[in-house]
Amino acid sequence: MDIGLIDDDMVMKFILFFLTGLSFFPNVHADKNNFNVVLIFADDQGYGDLGCFGSQKIKTPHIDQMAKEGRRFTSFMVASPVCTPSRAALLTGCYPKRVGMHQHVLFPSSTKGLNPNEYTMADHFKSLGYATACYGKWHLGHHPETLPRQNGFDHYFGIPYSNDMNHPDNKGKPKGGPNGMDVLWKDPQSTLTKWKTPLIENEKIVELPVDQRTITRRCTDRAISFIKKNKDSPFFVYVPHSMPHIPLYVPDEIRDPNPLNAYTCVIEHIDSEVGRILNTLRDLKLDKNTIVIYTTDNGPWLPFKHHGGSAGPLREGKGTTFEGGQRVPCVMWAPSLIPAGTECDQLMGTIDLLPSLAAITKKNLPKDRKIDGLDASNLMLGKGKSPRKSFLHYTSRGELEGIRSKDWKLLRKKSRNKNQQETIMLFDLANDLGEQNNLADQQPAVVARLSDEMKALDQEIEANARQPWFKK
Repeated sequence: MDIGLIDDDMVMKFILFFLTGLSFFPNVHADKNNFNVVLIFADDQGYGDLGCFGSQKIKTPHIDQMAKEGRRFTSFMVASPVCTPSRAALLTGCYPKRVGMHQHVLFPSSTKGLNPNEYTMADHFKSLGYATACYGKWHLGHHPETLPRQNGFDHYFGIPYSNDMNHPDNKGKPKGGPNGMDVLWKDPQSTLTKWKTPLIENEKIVELPVDQRTITRRCTDRAISFIKKNKDSPFFVYVPHSMPHIPLYVPDEIRDPNPLNAYTCVIEHIDSEVGRILNTLRDLKLDKNTIVIYTTDNGPWLPFKHHGGSAGPLREGKGTTFEGGQRVPCVMWAPSLIPAGTECDQLMGTIDLLPSLAAITKKNLPKDRKIDGLDASNLMLGKGKSPRKSFLHYTSRGELEGIRSKDWKLLRKKSRNKNQQETIMLFDLANDLGEQNNLADQQPAVVARLSDEMKALDQEIEANARQPWFKK
């Protein structure tokens, strides 16, 4: 065509065609609020187990880069110091007691699970037309009625409970403790000869026992394939790794045979897999409209020594209501939303993620049920303060044990003996992060006020608690 023959009308038609065609270009979402979400959830990782949270031994360059390009949360809480209740809180935005999932962890013999009538994070994104998937450890019920596809996810691939549990009755497990874990680490084949942990796809067991050496990588493979498949439409992918919960395994080619380095090896492997997901998002040009969150379900399992992690400056670890049990590392990354290289020490928790992400996606949560999470989207985006002024502390068995109110933290611990003697502890976390200086005797008015507040909040939760699913 002779360029000189194009008139003004033809030019306008070309411009209109070009602008209309933009809507068909890949990676351009019709709704600017349809940010993809990738939620990566480790298991039993300590507050001090990332380079960006102070680890001098463990190298985590990819998560550290997330922190440099995103936001690091240093006062981020989980709602329980053990697996099942913590995961229930993450997905429902509720204290575990409100959804009946507070009484310790589920086992292969358990006959209950998360009620499919609960509104989960996956349900929310599915209601927005998102593709949803879960790849990793579920631990909210292994019966078909309680698995991820009954709780808002389109696809599931992973371990239904902890990786130290055996199908079908949890019997025949190898010797535990750090010495037992040393033996298993020295024998990588032990994942196939000493365990009967299942791998489930959707609702069927597809591998028994699962090869735990490759499970972290395979779940990442699935997540990457899911992202590529859905690159032109919004998606939510939940990647709850089964590691570094014991027993520890990694692919043979990256394994350090020295069991003293087992934990380090596992965390560095998880970091590499996080890097693969981030690189996929960058390569597909999805980094500008994707939120990636990295955190963990509770603190480190300290009795396992070098097979457990580090709580860094915090007191104690998994299974306790001290900060080491429930304050966890959290990094959020979203280049077009979250300010780079920032740090937040204001109070926030996993129970706040559902309402916060709902606010970012501009869709209200259902009004037919109460949740405990608060909209902390402005905090996530570096635009405001946390709405959370208090946080309840429940034991691994779901018993009310304490409350944090601003910088004050009260714990009322009862002994396990017949007398059930109570020890009252009050800490000023702003000046005593390690919870070493008990101020209860010096601040009786604060103890009384916080005691009343925590009891009142717990009474409301108990009065309005909903039932979990039970096998009939």
